[in-house]
Amino acid sequence: MKAFLEYIPLLFFLLTYKLAERVINVAGFTFTFGGIYSATAVLMLGTVLVYGALLIKEKRLSKMQWLVVGAVLLFGSLTLFLRSEAILKWKAPAVNWIMAIAFLGSEYFSTDNMAKTMFGQLVTMPNARWKKLNQAWALVFFIVGSANLFVAFTFPAYWVDFKVFGSLGLLLLASIAQIAYIYPYMNSDPGNDQEKPEINSPK
Repeated sequence: MKAFLEYIPLLFFLLTYKLAERVINVAGFTFTFGGIYSATAVLMLGTVLVYGALLIKEKRLSKMQWLVVGAVLLFGSLTLFLRSEAILKWKAPAVNWIMAIAFLGSEYFSTDNMAKTMFGQLVTMPNARWKKLNQAWALVFFIVGSANLFVAFTFPAYWVDFKVFGSLGLLLLASIAQIAYIYPYMNSDPGNDQEKPEINSPK
């Protein structure tokens, strides 16, 4: 449910972007609605409302959630202030690349890498497998960020659709691959993380 709520701002961004620009008059104020700049404002407002509600309900946001909020507000504000669509196109690549760096960096600056921190409550595996999973997620975020950048500047007519649906599709595929990767350990005894042998490990 929370994942769906976090996706709402992107969906409204897409819907607003697809609208043809039109002049709207409300209480004597005239403004243009539809297109990239209105969609950017909607994305910023939706992000503040959704993540603000999550912060009030859960009393905290994860580092990744703060990263998303900060990136949306920073790139969105620059896009509106400079009236440059190209700035917003860098938001998704930047966020995904920062996540990739965070996953890799966690192997050197944290007791447990990010993959184990995030998913360790679901399954117990040897540290070597957690390291491989952590590196895999770093690669996934690097690929998603690079794909967003490539589509945004090579096929500009489709970049918003890819930003919303393409990125989600790639992350869903990665999640399915993760389930297959951790499945042999899902019913294992959680008492032996360090000593547990590899299961069906290829030679």
